[in-house]
Amino acid sequence: MEYLIQILSIVLPAGLVIYGMFIIAVSFLKKEKEMKWLDIKTKNTELLLPLRLQAGERLCLLMERISPNNLVRRINEPGFTAGELHSRLVEEVRNEFNHNLSQQVYFSDDTWESVRTAIEQTLSLINRSYQQVDGNEKSLELAKKIFQFALEQEKDIIGLALKRIKDEIRVYY
Repeated sequence: MEYLIQILSIVLPAGLVIYGMFIIAVSFLKKEKEMKWLDIKTKNTELLLPLRLQAGERLCLLMERISPNNLVRRINEPGFTAGELHSRLVEEVRNEFNHNLSQQVYFSDDTWESVRTAIEQTLSLINRSYQQVDGNEKSLELAKKIFQFALEQEKDIIGLALKRIKDEIRVYY
């Protein structure tokens, strides 16, 4: 029995020391893992922040370029018929949107959905306006209808999309 007590008096403290070392090692490794993760997140932020800001700038520019006022003034040329202006406006909105599709990876689904809604509403406005005029009339008649319908809209969909884009960008400052 005395022999068992001597073995326990040696093994028990050694076991406690080993267990203590194990806890310290696990704690150290956990802390190292957290530091490594924090370093990776910091590097990602440094890399992604400029890309997100650039994507935000591009989407803001897209919204400004497809606003009916800017779009019609930029595309309309003297001598166009309403049909020609209509097709050019629709083509321009679709091209602008297609050119900026990749920006959606930098924004939330809600923000991207508001951008898509703005595009769809703009196309709808252009198409509704075109239905109100004869395709062979001067493009000025279509432009007037577009401006009229744009003024009659209850919600500024493009303004809402711009606000969402800006709000999401401000989160990163």
